[in-house]
Amino acid sequence: MVSWAGLFVTLGLLVTTLAAQSGERESAPRFRAKTLSGESFDNQSVKGKVVLLQFWTTWCPYCRREQPLVDAVQKDLASKGLIVLAVNVGESKKTVRKYLEESPRSCRVVLNDDTNLPAMFETKGFPLYVVIDRDGKIAGRQDGAGGTAALYRLLSRAGLMSEDSDDEEWIPKQATPRT
Repeated sequence: MVSWAGLFVTLGLLVTTLAAQSGERESAPRFRAKTLSGESFDNQSVKGKVVLLQFWTTWCPYCRREQPLVDAVQKDLASKGLIVLAVNVGESKKTVRKYLEESPRSCRVVLNDDTNLPAMFETKGFPLYVVIDRDGKIAGRQDGAGGTAALYRLLSRAGLMSEDSDDEEWIPKQATPRT
């Protein structure tokens, strides 16, 4: 005898697998975010833009090392429609403000208390990068630091620039932070 529940689960897995194979992207979850400067963002306000979410903490050495890179990417690609939201996870406003006094950021900073994004993307390790394309779909995710090439490769999935197979010449020189 056929179990209807088992049949529905099997059909659901088949549809999910076929959608993934056909390149269909998952819609970004409904979110809200308010920056330290008071700007508000949600799915509707970023429609038509590419959004790079960087989930970070002040104690993360990899986040600190990639901070200049993320700021350079924001500066380099803002004119192409990129919005960067650096979402601090699990730290107080006082801790983040003190950190930013010593290590200022040029991208928009969002605190954990001012957004629902960390819960939606199940942030467990840092940094975590998520790219949302112009249609509000998740174009890619990167767990952990990967440097300039990895970040630009991730952004290329959202159509901000064309990726040239193994040739990394498409990465703007100014995006490589000085160390």
